[in-house]
Amino acid sequence: MIRLERLTKSFNLLGERRYVARDITATFPDRTSVGLLGRNGAGKSTLLRMLGGQMRPDSGRVVSTGRISWQIGFAGSFHGDLSGAQNVRFIARAYGIDTDDLCAFVKDFSGLGPSFHVPFRTYSSGMRARLAFGVSMGIPFSYYLIDEVTAVGDASFQKKCTEILNARLANAGAIVVSHNDGTLRNMCQSGAVLEDGVLTWHDAIEDAIAHHNSNM
Repeated sequence: MIRLERLTKSFNLLGERRYVARDITATFPDRTSVGLLGRNGAGKSTLLRMLGGQMRPDSGRVVSTGRISWQIGFAGSFHGDLSGAQNVRFIARAYGIDTDDLCAFVKDFSGLGPSFHVPFRTYSSGMRARLAFGVSMGIPFSYYLIDEVTAVGDASFQKKCTEILNARLANAGAIVVSHNDGTLRNMCQSGAVLEDGVLTWHDAIEDAIAHHNSNM
């Protein structure tokens, strides 16, 4: 379960205060995939970063009974001078995961071969995405944060990514940001619409999609 308690976040843009979250109180239930909808610039990605702990709210808090992932596939926190393997070991220690087990999983899943042991700064964007997705799937989370499902690698690797993500979500929840209604319908049971700092919950994803479309 993830609970937002009076969560508030705003930015000063050109001398004007703009709210991403205005005193939001809401609960995301266990083992439920929730589509997070809103127009461009509504603050969906900012909300995900607050849920994942990468950004602090102005006030209020995020409470969770389980472990929340970072944004799936996000490679921005890897150290460029460390190898892929060294980065994975560092993350494993930070999350209390067996380092050898996680390294073995990520090396096999990513298919990076010898490149797994060279500096991350030498990686192409595709290699970075493979490493990041592998680490995301190698650590068990109670809730996965997904900001636009990105196709990584060739068709075979994309299929592998889809299969393991579906397997993880069979025993976990997710908050999914996507502009593709088909993706939301396939992945999510419920939905929430973010508009002018207000989050409106819908038990059915179809109702959330209809609400969002009426705002556009």
